[in-house]
Amino acid sequence: MTISPTAVRFDENTMWVDLSDGRTLGVPLAWFPRLLQAAPEDREQVKLSRLGLHWGTLDEDVSVAGLLAGQGDLTGRSDRAA
Repeated sequence: MTISPTAVRFDENTMWVDLSDGRTLGVPLAWFPRLLQAAPEDREQVKLSRLGLHWGTLDEDVSVAGLLAGQGDLTGRSDRAA
């Protein structure tokens, strides 16, 4: 069974991802510097797929598997908040 995102929303410090199995994940925006620095209207331009989230204009992809594993941005930034 693949767990997919069904909705995404943001508050000042957190990205909230609703999942197809009924769970909601809250992850710190600090884990994803591009999303943290983006304007709210750019964050809203997310495309949901079977495996994750994609922001074309922000060049950001977030997998559900990564979120469930507690992983943030894996592009090699050493200053990512843990």
